[in-house]
Amino acid sequence: MSVLSGKKVLLGITAGIAAYKTANLVRLFIKSGCQVKVVMTPAAKEFVTPLTLSTLSKNPVLSSFTTDEDDELWNNHVELGVWADLFIICPATANTMSKMSNGNCDNLLIATYLSAKCKVFFAPAMDLDMYKHDSTQLSISKLVSYGNFLIPPAFGELASGLVGEGRMAEPEDIISFIETNFSEQLPLHGKTFLITAGPTFESIDPVRFIGNHSSGKMGFALAETASKLGAKVFLISGPTNQNLSDSSIDLTLITSSDEMYEKVIAKYNSTDVVIMSAAVADFKPKIISNNKIKKSNQSLSIEVENTKDILSYLGEHKNNQLLIGFALETENEIENAKLKLKNKNLDLIVLNSLNDEGAGFSLDTNKITIISKGNKSINFPLKDKKSVSLDIVNNIIELINE
Repeated sequence: MSVLSGKKVLLGITAGIAAYKTANLVRLFIKSGCQVKVVMTPAAKEFVTPLTLSTLSKNPVLSSFTTDEDDELWNNHVELGVWADLFIICPATANTMSKMSNGNCDNLLIATYLSAKCKVFFAPAMDLDMYKHDSTQLSISKLVSYGNFLIPPAFGELASGLVGEGRMAEPEDIISFIETNFSEQLPLHGKTFLITAGPTFESIDPVRFIGNHSSGKMGFALAETASKLGAKVFLISGPTNQNLSDSSIDLTLITSSDEMYEKVIAKYNSTDVVIMSAAVADFKPKIISNNKIKKSNQSLSIEVENTKDILSYLGEHKNNQLLIGFALETENEIENAKLKLKNKNLDLIVLNSLNDEGAGFSLDTNKITIISKGNKSINFPLKDKKSVSLDIVNNIIELINE
């Protein structure tokens, strides 16, 4: 999922040959999950048609202050400026940048720019000597000093046949530039999260296993929430039916507790925050049968042994990581959770009880209590797991900022 997902994008198009690239730019914004509206200068319509852009954006394209022949319907530039989460002027010609920098408001695009309450990006596009000219460089400097974000032009072949700086950045590079800009403002930017999810299956024979009812829903929700807030996320999951909508999350699939142990340990030293939300099996068969165990009239006994205690290992070898564990309890919930918090050297523990209606495995809801060092407890009402994941991650952000 792109950091731009859900953002409202206002695209301002001016009269430059690079305007033809804006059709692809609209498509990429839509693909990133954005809503897009387009404002054009009248002359820009000579380079790319409003019909193309309205079809791609699924919104009318505006280029004048009024929309009907009798000039009775006003295109409200103030509302456009307030609506947008980001405004990108692309291509930004020398003429338009001069108007923007001096407040020369003679068209709808400039009026909207002057009314904008959001971040404004501009991507210059012009011939080499025009771009290098002192007046153009002065316009760019003034626009940056106003708090606008310059998307630098690329070096390459220009419409004149010259080769040099002035070529508009490619649509993919523009999207990447804006994503990076927004990511840097997120509270978890630069942090690496390691999150575990789901059950582990401990084989008895080639057919049967010891497992549990964990669905992985909580761990997957945590991974997507952390990623949305700017973190680089590594998710290690046991067998589940869950899917990720965020392709930036690094997903590793495992089956057994031994595999979980190996994968977690390999990533541990390079992470800032570890959330062990997986329901790792506590026991595994001491001997795994190579063949399917046949049913008989005699009773069957399976000797089990403890699995590796991943959380204890992480607590013992903790450096600067924040370590968060989960406790699913059926009795003496608070006391058991506090004991686990201390014994495992955790920074937070998330307690849920099977005695609470709507909490537990496979459900879409959960009811939690977060306990931190010093035995400070915060109780939360029953919520959907996406909201629960946000409560947990917000508490982690508070720890990071302490």
